[in-house]
Amino acid sequence: MQIQEPAPKDEQGQPLTPFAWLGGEAQVRALVDRFYDLMDLEPAYRQLRAVHGSTLDAARDKLFWFLCGWLGGPNHYVERFGHPRLRMRHMPFAIGVVERDQWLACMDQAMGECGVDATLRDNLNKALFGTADWMRNQPE
Repeated sequence: MQIQEPAPKDEQGQPLTPFAWLGGEAQVRALVDRFYDLMDLEPAYRQLRAVHGSTLDAARDKLFWFLCGWLGGPNHYVERFGHPRLRMRHMPFAIGVVERDQWLACMDQAMGECGVDATLRDNLNKALFGTADWMRNQPE
């Protein structure tokens, strides 16, 4: 994932990866956990929650593993499953505009509640929109 705005720099003057900027694995896990907690709790995400089946445990782990690598950290997902092939892996699920928008809103709410830096949050929202929109497999 590319950051549009200048990222903070490390000790060598190199821009931090989004993974490092976010705070590493512990913060990615906290973000993912809050995301799925919100999905389970908030009526505004009802359609999105319905797509996920009875339990969110496997989804929590897979999103955590995926986001770590996507944000520039360890490639836990790839090590376990190979290339993410996101669109192919999500084809069995009906993903339309409502599900896309609820996913994005839920993630934005989770980022806000987890205290993600405003610049990083804006960059992530832009990048996530492109990915979420590409995942749609239902007509508008």
